[in-house]
Amino acid sequence: MAFVELDGLRFHVQRLGPTDGRPPAATAVLLHGLLTDSLASYYFTLAPALAAAGVEVLMYDQRGHGRSGRPPSGYRLERFVEDAVGLLDRLTGDGPVHLVGNSFGGTVAFGLALRRPSRIAGILAIESEPASAGWATKLDGILRRAETELSDETTLAWVTARRGAHTARLARAAGRLLDTTTVARDIPASLLPAEAQLRTVRCPVLAVYGSESDLADQATWLEELLPDCRSTFVPGQEHSVLIEAPDTVLGLTLAWLRRHGAALRGPGARAGRDLVEEGLR
Repeated sequence: MAFVELDGLRFHVQRLGPTDGRPPAATAVLLHGLLTDSLASYYFTLAPALAAAGVEVLMYDQRGHGRSGRPPSGYRLERFVEDAVGLLDRLTGDGPVHLVGNSFGGTVAFGLALRRPSRIAGILAIESEPASAGWATKLDGILRRAETELSDETTLAWVTARRGAHTARLARAAGRLLDTTTVARDIPASLLPAEAQLRTVRCPVLAVYGSESDLADQATWLEELLPDCRSTFVPGQEHSVLIEAPDTVLGLTLAWLRRHGAALRGPGARAGRDLVEEGLR
């Protein structure tokens, strides 16, 4: 475990180097989602296998989440992007990096690509979208509902019974974040990029959706918006693709890295090659 202080806030950072000790085939920065998420979602799914394939992996708990600092305010999207820019500049040298963003983490990744286009080799966005007026309105509704539901013991008891104690602990932690910070009001008030700005994101983008997710309907729009964007759908999945189908997401990530120049090795080399040969994006 390591901590990095940035602009007075302490961030919990984890870095996994290639397990064979050789120079990395690529660098991947993994960005987690909002409220119930943390870097642990990657630590127990994609990260170890990526390191075994020769990738240098950087993960961190976003502000207010996991073991990072939790200021009472300062949760507009642009603050999360500033954090990502600062940590990228501090911890990854000058070379290009691949971004993997889950849900809100993908929205941060698109913001980072706007701020540091020369540093971004590509974005793999898992159940995610760039910030827009529609995104802000949707997040406003989700966060307002979460504020009510995650402070209700009846709801939390239902989560425990249906989803288990671990998910209930995550829900309680999310409730505390909502109760002790301005995150629910800050996110919808974020500065939003214009559509013309989003069209300047020219790095390759792979958008991964659960086939049963509401977000899957945006695939055509995103492909038309971004110059180099392709979509793929994980059958039978909704929003929690990373957690519910980690092996599939891992295979797609390895294939995507390989497709964009990463000379993978070890067990990931074969997996990535197989998916490319099968034509998966």
